Amino acid sequence: MSTPLASRTSRSLHRRTFLAAGAAALAAVGAPSPAWAATGPRVTTAFTLPGDRVYPEGIALDRRTGDVYVGSFTTGEIYRAASGRRSAEVFLPAGTDGRTTANGLKVDRAGRLWVIDHTTGIDVYDPRDRSLLARFGLPDGSGGFLNDLVITADGTVYATDSLRPLIYRVTPAETARARGGRLPLTPHFDLSDSLPPLPSGAYALNGIAADASGRFLFPVDMAGGGLYRVDTATGAVRRVTLHGGDLTHGDGLELRGGTLWAAHNATHTLTRWRLSPHGTTARLERRLTTPALQIPTTLVRDRGHLLVVRSQFDKGGPMGEGVPETPFTVARVTGI
Repeated sequence: MSTPLASRTSRSLHRRTFLAAGAAALAAVGAPSPAWAATGPRVTTAFTLPGDRVYPEGIALDRRTGDVYVGSFTTGEIYRAASGRRSAEVFLPAGTDGRTTANGLKVDRAGRLWVIDHTTGIDVYDPRDRSLLARFGLPDGSGGFLNDLVITADGTVYATDSLRPLIYRVTPAETARARGGRLPLTPHFDLSDSLPPLPSGAYALNGIAADASGRFLFPVDMAGGGLYRVDTATGAVRRVTLHGGDLTHGDGLELRGGTLWAAHNATHTLTRWRLSPHGTTARLERRLTTPALQIPTTLVRDRGHLLVVRSQFDKGGPMGEGVPETPFTVARVTGI
């Protein structure tokens, strides 16, 4: 999802640089064309989040129930907005199971909620009774920054590391074996030979999507602006050829059919891309840039619209000083 702190003091300079680059990119993007402006898109509020220090980061939709889950980066609190409700409620309080931050969230086909804590690993919950089913932990002192995850058609989970070019994997068999306990997270794909070199401490891999079959993963390199295709069967990595733009500041991704949506956090931007049948090229179809998105960290497609997390990370959160607008909200975006 986003690029928040593992150490607030040591990375403050990097964030200021990040925001300055985002401002420059925002100016370069410009306004949508008149033809597009005549038809939309439209940004409204889907639901509110309780609390004045939320700084939301991840989002997950339970497609069986319509319930939406959102996580707080600054507290680790998890919220649930029941289907059709205009306000979310606390689902898991801050500090639950020792968690003080939350990044990527997903709900699998069995209804289990997966929650990333970038410092420790991934927790798996049963939403029916809010019990912790399993925990997959990063090794102590690993130096990683777990960021986002995707669940493929067969139930395999893949998660990105933003400080190292790694993708972790949790198989359905490991999920069953870890029930009631803990297993270590181990890297499965290493993209070191594919990503451009970055300064130490810079963030690279962020959002990740998968095709319907689970054959291909599509992680984004937010620093280099590239999208990559990872073959889950062979491990082969290929950079996707992008036409019409790039994915700089790319954060959360959503892939449905051949359409890929991306949230670009620092530039308050959403983009929509058309992937080729084999995922080797992608063409930019639409771009929306507006301060109303409030540093969007991720998004999910729901019944013809996007639900977009408005993090406000630049207003007193991990990306800048200031005072956030409250209540924190999740946006509904139509027409993109």
